Amino acid sequence: MTTYGLLIFNGAEDLDFAGPWEVFTTSAMLRDGADTVVLLAEHPDAVRCGKGMRVLPDHTLDDHPPLDVVLVPGGPGARLAEPDNPVVTGWLAKTATEVDWVVGVCTGAFLLHAAGPARRRRVATHWDYEEELRARGDVTVVSDARYVVDGNLLTSQGVSAGIDSALWLVGALHGREHARQVRRQLQYEPAPPYLADEPLTGARGR
Repeated sequence: MTTYGLLIFNGAEDLDFAGPWEVFTTSAMLRDGADTVVLLAEHPDAVRCGKGMRVLPDHTLDDHPPLDVVLVPGGPGARLAEPDNPVVTGWLAKTATEVDWVVGVCTGAFLLHAAGPARRRRVATHWDYEEELRARGDVTVVSDARYVVDGNLLTSQGVSAGIDSALWLVGALHGREHARQVRRQLQYEPAPPYLADEPLTGARGR
């Protein structure tokens, strides 16, 4: 059984956690409910995400089940507010020592850097913020990979890359064939923009 904890906070990028949530919950469904996926926040109140979505957490940081995976999304909150929040950074620092995998999506790498798990590690983040993260020091930012694995730290570039990294993770945990089944269930097959407008060359049915 795997328990995934997805951290949310005001200013979190919506798809950074909603995309992996879809991957992890689909994986759990295909495993006959063997896994659990929960949303975590500092407070029990609704969180307003970066694009305006309001989301209720399942648990607070001081009242949640033991985790195997913790995921940190990006967004303005991950870059500008939460790195200066000692409750969140302290929880992340502690939790990172207890889980099997620490996952960062997009600029979630900034929060992981502030909390400690991303320091002295190779990480990926959104292309528009790579130099800003490098300037914080004590981290190697990789520019040419959608996701990067360094030990038990998995980080990815912006938004949709979080889905790629989540699929990689369920493959690492439960096997590549399982990850392929999850991808097929989601009908996730990335293609260049507007490919669907070119039926003679781009239409690919299933």
